[in-house]
Amino acid sequence: MKLLYIAAAFALACFALSVLAQTESTKRIDQRQQNQERRIEQGEKKGQLTPKEAARLEKGQARVQKMEDRAVADGKVTKKERARIEKAQDRQSKKIYRERHDKQHAK
Repeated sequence: MKLLYIAAAFALACFALSVLAQTESTKRIDQRQQNQERRIEQGEKKGQLTPKEAARLEKGQARVQKMEDRAVADGKVTKKERARIEKAQDRQSKKIYRERHDKQHAK
């Protein structure tokens, strides 16, 4: 019986460590995602983005988030996965900038 409790505690500790590792491994990616979401929201509030542009940018952000979710699913984000996600974030950032600074404005 005591062995069962020890095994359960060990399993719980391993699970907790894997969850902690997931959040630590993508901290930078998560922060950047939040910043880009905020930029889109600010563009909408200031009228720099039309509803259609904002929806398209949000869809791109969701695509990047899906990439991150798939990378984290196995418990470890490899350098290759991280580089691919960051490159996608770079592309999204450029799109956000271009859409916010074009001649179209929300009415």
